[in-house]
Amino acid sequence: MRPFKSRYGQLWLVLVLAVQSTAVYAHSASDAYLTLTVDKTAAAGNVVHGQWDIALRDLDFVLQLDDNGDGRLTWGEVRRHQGAIERYAYRFLHFDGDPGNSCKIRPVRQMIDDHADGAYAVLFFDVVCARAPKKLTLNYAMFFAIDPSHRGIFVMNDGANAATAVLSPQNARIDLAL
Repeated sequence: MRPFKSRYGQLWLVLVLAVQSTAVYAHSASDAYLTLTVDKTAAAGNVVHGQWDIALRDLDFVLQLDDNGDGRLTWGEVRRHQGAIERYAYRFLHFDGDPGNSCKIRPVRQMIDDHADGAYAVLFFDVVCARAPKKLTLNYAMFFAIDPSHRGIFVMNDGANAATAVLSPQNARIDLAL
């Protein structure tokens, strides 16, 4: 291939590269965002609050949320499938407390949020343990069986400190000190 020698040739190359980068952007990788906040108030007791943003395009792939098949998800379609979204998602997220201290996820509510790469289902939940844990073990497996390139972007806030991690099939279990 010969190099572009004219100004029009260079302009054409820039235009082609811009179109290609847009096409790559439209097929962004599968990801989700998981944020935990430790509630240290006496009233909260043994609660960690969670927010989990999961790309609707990924959920649509596994749950067929687009009822009319038009390629666009509406709030009505997502709302009709809220129960299925919760049941599916919470199968892949688990928390364990200290030995003998069981923890469970208590769903709170569900919303939709727009991110730069599309719409996301936002699941709010609480992690409730029998006793106040000194540590939690996070087990994350969302989409790993069908898409090993899926990544969970994890952030934990405990007031003064924040910790981050990228959740992947190789890093699906994390011990969290409280």
